[in-house]
Amino acid sequence: MRKKLLTYLRILTALLVMFWLLGVVEVFASFKGVHTIIYIIKFVVYKLLHAFATAVIIGVLFLPVYYLLGLGNKKLAEITLIAFGVLLIIGEFSLVKYSTTTLLNLGADLLGYSYNDIYKTIASSESFSIVNYLLFLIIPLLFLVLVYLFKKKVPENFFLKTILGLLVLVILLRFFSSEFNEAKYQNKISFLATDILKFKLDKLQTHNYQPEEAEEYPFLKPSEETKDVLGPFFNTTLKKPNIVVIVMEGLGTEFVDGNSYSGFTPYLDNLITQSLYWENFVSNTGRTFGILPSLLGSLPFGDTGFLELKKAPAHLSLFNVLKADGYTTSYYTGTQSSFDKIVNFLEYNNVDFIIDENKYGPSYIKTGGVDGFSWGYPDAEMFKKVISTLKDKKEPRLDVIATLTNHEPFVFPEKEMYEKKVDSILKTSQTFGVPKKEIENKKEIYATLLYSDHSLKNFMESYRRREDFNNTIFVITGDHRLIPVEQKDKLCRFHVPLLIYSPMLKKTQRFKSISSHLDVAPSIYSFLTNNYSFEPLKQTAWLGIGLDTTRNFRNIHKIGLMRYKGGLKDFIYGEYLFSDGDLYKIDSTFETHKINNEKMLKEVKKSFEEFKAINKYVTEQDKIYPDVIYEKKQEKIQFTEREQKVIRGVTEGKTFDEVFLIARSKAFDGDRAGARLLCDFILNNMPNHADARILKGRTLSWDGRYKEAEKLLLNAVERHPFYDDAYVALLDLYWWSGQETKSITVAKEAYVNEIKNPDISFKLAKAHQRLKQKNKAVKIMDSLLTIYPDNKEYVELEKVLKE
Repeated sequence: MRKKLLTYLRILTALLVMFWLLGVVEVFASFKGVHTIIYIIKFVVYKLLHAFATAVIIGVLFLPVYYLLGLGNKKLAEITLIAFGVLLIIGEFSLVKYSTTTLLNLGADLLGYSYNDIYKTIASSESFSIVNYLLFLIIPLLFLVLVYLFKKKVPENFFLKTILGLLVLVILLRFFSSEFNEAKYQNKISFLATDILKFKLDKLQTHNYQPEEAEEYPFLKPSEETKDVLGPFFNTTLKKPNIVVIVMEGLGTEFVDGNSYSGFTPYLDNLITQSLYWENFVSNTGRTFGILPSLLGSLPFGDTGFLELKKAPAHLSLFNVLKADGYTTSYYTGTQSSFDKIVNFLEYNNVDFIIDENKYGPSYIKTGGVDGFSWGYPDAEMFKKVISTLKDKKEPRLDVIATLTNHEPFVFPEKEMYEKKVDSILKTSQTFGVPKKEIENKKEIYATLLYSDHSLKNFMESYRRREDFNNTIFVITGDHRLIPVEQKDKLCRFHVPLLIYSPMLKKTQRFKSISSHLDVAPSIYSFLTNNYSFEPLKQTAWLGIGLDTTRNFRNIHKIGLMRYKGGLKDFIYGEYLFSDGDLYKIDSTFETHKINNEKMLKEVKKSFEEFKAINKYVTEQDKIYPDVIYEKKQEKIQFTEREQKVIRGVTEGKTFDEVFLIARSKAFDGDRAGARLLCDFILNNMPNHADARILKGRTLSWDGRYKEAEKLLLNAVERHPFYDDAYVALLDLYWWSGQETKSITVAKEAYVNEIKNPDISFKLAKAHQRLKQKNKAVKIMDSLLTIYPDNKEYVELEKVLKE
């Protein structure tokens, strides 16, 4: 028994050493020479102690398994433990790579993303090189070498003394060092497991909100309670203004207005001086997933973000309330609107025009990326697309624009030129809040900031030449602070600028008072309803109370902050930040300082618990609004219990693309109803899944349900105007249903969009043939056969036409 336990300790020690070595790699990969030797030594020591603590926990948890296996087969127990260790080492290495790229530990946010979203995020951040693959082989081999050495070469007393010494150090630091348990020092697997466990426990422990009868809808209040704080700053007319909301990816306040990393957004810095500007402003989420619900809807969070709720509670946003008063609403992005389920929110709010990656066409240049991966169209191309579409849209307008480029992998046009501009800036006498070396180490990020800033400048200058410029209000903010630049504290991740610019402004003003994205929609809505011909809602349920336009530093809000899709962990209350159980004082420069104040800590925690309880209540019980005034564009399909059981049986553990392949097989095997059921499941979750929509339309066509099929396929063309399969499916439907005139219209639309699929021309020729327009059909077929002379179908039709 003693020998078995010693073997167990030797393998665990090898695991401990590997954890520590990976921690050391993380230290040097992340810091790149900008920290002191003492800081690095402390970091390395803390990494060792956390590696030891993690190994101890793993050892305790796995010991019963090892013991039971050892009763039957000692060798099997040893091999199982080593195999488990290899898996842990690979997991730790993967998490270290994630952390060195994002400067964040992966935690419970993992639960909030689909497989497709995770793949897209990883693909954008990491290059899949031969070196990476080799490392995934070499590191487990190194672990096996250590196991061998510890078993054969290291004396028994070494393990006992080492374990005892490390245990004493961990206990002492755990209780006497306030920073020992900070996330940056922790073992990655330990952090991931602990964070997920905390998230699950927090869900169970959050108090249930028990409303009184009068507070069934706790956020609901008379519309006039939100005061018009923006009106005094504007010259208003009878004509309703256009509202342009620009969300700049990764734009933190530290990168503008003379702050630590500023100097790379000259246009935006100048625009700030011409605007209403909130310098102590925060995003409510640490990633993009929360920007639209917070900024446009002032909505609560849910467990992992409002967009992740299985059933969206009845809600309003600026999109649908302004549309009801005559506004044309649009959303622009250069990437897929299905990412983070943004399109679900847009469609619920009945947005008129959703312009995403699917709607650019061949005249726009998509960004290249790591190993062929691309997020979509860069900022300059997206702004160009916005300008090109505005002339066709009725005023007044609400245009929401989400930029993209300032995100890993930081790939954009003329990157080398912008990097040279960074070099030029660093050679000047300009001072920065951080060492120049730190900026040089992340040159591509600052080059991206220059590019995004220049793209914004070109857009604003193009807009300035429009007749409606003088009647437009621009709201510009960041979705969250750039992640791959080291954060000074727990608040800076959320610290983003907010500026409101317009030719209609009477004066400019800076505000030091704290506000958040939750306060923007209430203030814009109050401004419009108090200064223009609007029919205001009798009641609103904004979570925010509106922007604070006090010039001095203060905070009148209670602001929940969700770092990632892993629960609410941060809370601003008065001039305090509550984070991970600790209390920080926020000073007038928006710096935070950890304090010990038990009375205030108790008060803040109580308020935070109430905040989370109400958040849980209104999102789970659908108690934001008693009734949505504006009809939704599209309701999700509701499944019967039997259908839900079938769906669970087929889809569990599979991606939406894998489910689609199953649906396609069912369709080809004759189970069209089963195929449509799976397509409905996909489209409920991903309305922009083109292939699922097309497949469902095809199966309806095969069953002779042409009107239903046509509606679906026309919608597929509208959503994906540059995807040839949508046109081909629609042309097939019109052929089968004898609607040749419509075939000609659809084919012409495909030509306008420069669709290159020859089958579209072939099907158009057949439509002309059926309409007895022989000459037109022959002309098309002559052109096709010039390019595809050996295509038997084409040859046969040409022969028939010329008989």
